[in-house]
Amino acid sequence: MGIPTLSADAPDHLDARELQRVDTWWRAANYLSAGQIYLMGNPLLREPLRPEHVKPRLLGHWGTTPGLTFLYAHLNRAIRARDLDMIYVTGPGHGGPGVVAAAWLEGTYSEIYPDVAQDEEGLRRLVTQFSFPGGIPSHAAPETPGSINEGGELGYSLAHAFGAAFDNPDLTVACVIGDGEAETGPLAASWHSNKFLDPARDGAVLPILHLNGYKIASPAVLARIPEDELVSLLRGYGYEPHLVSGSDPATMHHLFATTLDTCLDEIERFRRRARQDGGVERPRWPMIVLRTPKGWTGPSVVDGQQIEGTWRAHQIPLGDPRNDPDHLRQLEDWLRSYAPEDLFDADGAPAREIREHNPRGARRMSANPHANGGLLLRGLRLPDFREYGLPVTEPGTTTGEATQVLGAFLRDAMELNGSAANFRVFAPDENNSNRLGAVLEATSRAWMAESEPGDVSLAPDGRVMEVLSEHTCQGWLEGYLLTGRHGFFSCYEAFAHLVDSMLNQHAKWLKVSTGLAWRQPIASLNYLLTSHVWRQDHNGFSHQDPGFIDHVMNKKAEIVRVYLPPDANTLLSVADHCLRSRDYINVIVAGKQPAAQYLDVDDAVVHCTKGIGIWDWASNDQDGEPDVVLGCAGDVPTMETLAAVDLLRRRFPRLRVRVVNVVDLMRLQDPREHPHGLTDVEFDALFTSDKPVIFCYHGYPWLIHRLTYRRHGHDNIHVRGYKEEGTTTTPFDMCVLNEIDRFHLAIEAIDRVPRLGEDAVYAREELTRKLIEHRHYISTHGEDMPEIRDWKWS
Repeated sequence: MGIPTLSADAPDHLDARELQRVDTWWRAANYLSAGQIYLMGNPLLREPLRPEHVKPRLLGHWGTTPGLTFLYAHLNRAIRARDLDMIYVTGPGHGGPGVVAAAWLEGTYSEIYPDVAQDEEGLRRLVTQFSFPGGIPSHAAPETPGSINEGGELGYSLAHAFGAAFDNPDLTVACVIGDGEAETGPLAASWHSNKFLDPARDGAVLPILHLNGYKIASPAVLARIPEDELVSLLRGYGYEPHLVSGSDPATMHHLFATTLDTCLDEIERFRRRARQDGGVERPRWPMIVLRTPKGWTGPSVVDGQQIEGTWRAHQIPLGDPRNDPDHLRQLEDWLRSYAPEDLFDADGAPAREIREHNPRGARRMSANPHANGGLLLRGLRLPDFREYGLPVTEPGTTTGEATQVLGAFLRDAMELNGSAANFRVFAPDENNSNRLGAVLEATSRAWMAESEPGDVSLAPDGRVMEVLSEHTCQGWLEGYLLTGRHGFFSCYEAFAHLVDSMLNQHAKWLKVSTGLAWRQPIASLNYLLTSHVWRQDHNGFSHQDPGFIDHVMNKKAEIVRVYLPPDANTLLSVADHCLRSRDYINVIVAGKQPAAQYLDVDDAVVHCTKGIGIWDWASNDQDGEPDVVLGCAGDVPTMETLAAVDLLRRRFPRLRVRVVNVVDLMRLQDPREHPHGLTDVEFDALFTSDKPVIFCYHGYPWLIHRLTYRRHGHDNIHVRGYKEEGTTTTPFDMCVLNEIDRFHLAIEAIDRVPRLGEDAVYAREELTRKLIEHRHYISTHGEDMPEIRDWKWS
């Protein structure tokens, strides 16, 4: 099969008027992009450029921008000609000036930010604010109309684009992939998203791989491999690549317009075949490989060194025009090469040709409501979670699998929202392993690749998204949420770390966007971390890491929430709350193994609403102050804490013990640090200010110290948690290795209550012997002692 590359002598595709419009719009966008990097005055060059017109600190990046504006100009032509519903996702880092320029030219920017009007003063504000104190950042940030992806996010653009396209049948997502990000692992996995896109029900993604040859300072890999090898790679991913290459603007306009129309025709043909003719085979979706010089149309040579077409064009082509007269002259020549006198009218507004080239209203990519997903968001229809609750007549005497119970709730939520097509479940090949398999009773796994007779629950219109890439699942989910839908992401706890940087970016996006009145709230990003540290005894040390919570806790308090429900009914209550919430990152940690159940549904609702509380049925301090407080957060720590209380109360009937369980981890913080935080009065009422507190925690113990360091009795708080001790062993031995087990907790309590006297010595010896007995038993029998396995609260 031949490579579909258009030759430079291909016939003209655009008539003279259309060519003029496209080129004029592109020149204006390039002029404004360069102006944003350099200027703080004289934005229309209506007087000679002087040093004081140039910013004292030059920040931002030029190299990728002219390619992005070139694509934007051509996509606008196609939108007008075809009445396309399209958004623009930019992967290349630091392409911000190009998309800001586009939004201003389309008028959207001035509609949202009236001070940046379409006149000369508005232009001055536009160029000055870029990478300027109190202004806007150099990426396509939340402040940028039309953006759902900042660019430079380490390879997330394509996953975001596909996430946006799922369940958006009329949407086309143009996704520009930078040749730097094309080298990342997340991007490499994202190419496979085409195996999950259903042309009958979903929108389309047009990937555009922009090869300008270089990253910051070294060649880009995909730009330096033979063309047939590149095409083979992309075809191997299942795409039909169309190549456009060159540097002459007029020729490139014709070549790219021809290629773009060819690709859009193919997309329409695939849609029609699936929707009208009932075709079910996976299309070989088109994509474009665009080769242009880095820093295209910018300075060619500066200080005797080649700039355009080299890595030197990546950032600031002219380094010091404020102080170097030659650089100042070159900057003015560069800006005047775009003929600004033809691009703007006497008032500084875009010229008529530019206005005519813009799509209208919501068809503008900078004004498309899919890029401000809260405008389209519809609340989920959720069943009454109380109907799924496990019966609990006496605390701690029955068992159940928390995530299996949640699976039934999610199944029916999927069913209720089937017609709205606005809810999907995401998991990196772990949905069934995480005991959420009930959702497959309501839908299938999305699947457009080949199927074999033994396969189960695979269908093009499936709503369970499983691919063995945490990055891709997260990227899909983010794109889905940012365009106005809802989702739920379950993951093995230890491997949630793979998306640490993606969580960073989404948290920062939410932090900024919640401060923008025009950005409407979106559905929260909901994680379920299961197969957690305390029940990864079979997989061993590599799968034992609860540190994702610590990472989340570093984000802004108004954005993040962490919940540790101790049983199935509290998990149901928490999940219902999270699925109804907006603009948060919610992290739920819950086990999937059979475990003790403590609260009936009504009590679970009360406990989760408070987020923290005394379990009076496990405490015996009702007639006075406690001698010791045992706190716990997490399902296994809760069980071990209750078992320790059982041991203590049997041995020391007069010992007054208070049990405090934490569901909402943020309740431990000072209210100055988090809006959910307890006041000092509330905290002291639960934990006292002078009694020893033995706190058993799911994760790394120092986080609890960090959350409580301002509390009156902080010196009395003694935390036990995971301390990086693990192996392939029994469930209880994992607790023993990290000293969160019932015996260590009871010993700790005994050591902290002086009034127990001499009897404490013998109790301590007995508990120590139990630890030795445990070690001998598991090394002989390979399982935990019956008294551990069969323990129930009484």
